Amino acid sequence: MSAAGPMSSDRRYEVQSIPALAAASASFGGRDGATVDSEKAKVLILPVPYDGTTTYAPGTRQGPSAIIQASQHLELFDDETGYDVFRVGIATLEEVEADVSSPQAMVAKVKSLGEKMLDGGFFPLMFGGEHLLSLGMIEAVASRTEDLSILQLDAHTDLRKSYQGAEHSNACVMRLASHYGALVPVGIRSLSDEEHRWIEEHSVHVFYARDIYNRSNWQEKVVGQLLSHVYITIDLDVFDPGVMPAVGTPEPGGLHWYEVLRLLRLVCQARKVVGADIMELCPQPGNIAPDFFTAKLAQKLLAYRFESELSPS
Repeated sequence: MSAAGPMSSDRRYEVQSIPALAAASASFGGRDGATVDSEKAKVLILPVPYDGTTTYAPGTRQGPSAIIQASQHLELFDDETGYDVFRVGIATLEEVEADVSSPQAMVAKVKSLGEKMLDGGFFPLMFGGEHLLSLGMIEAVASRTEDLSILQLDAHTDLRKSYQGAEHSNACVMRLASHYGALVPVGIRSLSDEEHRWIEEHSVHVFYARDIYNRSNWQEKVVGQLLSHVYITIDLDVFDPGVMPAVGTPEPGGLHWYEVLRLLRLVCQARKVVGADIMELCPQPGNIAPDFFTAKLAQKLLAYRFESELSPS
């Protein structure tokens, strides 16, 4: 059912239970693109400014606001799909207040918000903040989805059992997430011996950056590993630091813009994408290019996800 059409009383109740929406001036797409009526929205943006377990360059808590600010300078029309994705209705929640009591509490907070978004019939797109937050949204999606794959675009496997004495850490998020869906990591180029052994023991098909570099059709092979429903989590360090330097740990040898877009479009065409996040933007004062890059990436992902619904029937 379209969010812009007649709404059941059940969905109306769920919509009313979500937190307050941000004003258009503080929303993804800005005054020209933002939807400020949740009953007319199909997509909800969840900005979560939290970086409590980062261990190298801090600052990803500033990422969500930088993405949203940059998004207000996007052209709303997508030349590739031929549609204005904002027609589907994109609303933005107010920034989530950080719970500094523990990382687990923050994950639980995201999970609760994710469940409300899903129960309202919304497509959730989270902006982080640190990658650990993805666990909360993955838990929410998994509680309402069968046959779930987790497509992880990342430079690092994030598969440690614990890091610096903590199991709830950026370095452990995908190991925790593996309890809720089948992992398909893409773009990996940094891991520990412990993580390598875990991958071998659990027969995880990892698409290492070195193995897909300058090779054609690797995107189709990734799609072939995915189950019917897919959650997409993008750690921005999956990209080469030459095009995305504003991350906490910029690993050389990363992926590039068009090859990632091709993968995202193929996934959206071949599978049901049920949620997504874009994490780990660490804004650099005086360099707005990474902020705009990330906002454009979010717009492209939504254009691909809703392309069939924007197409004339």
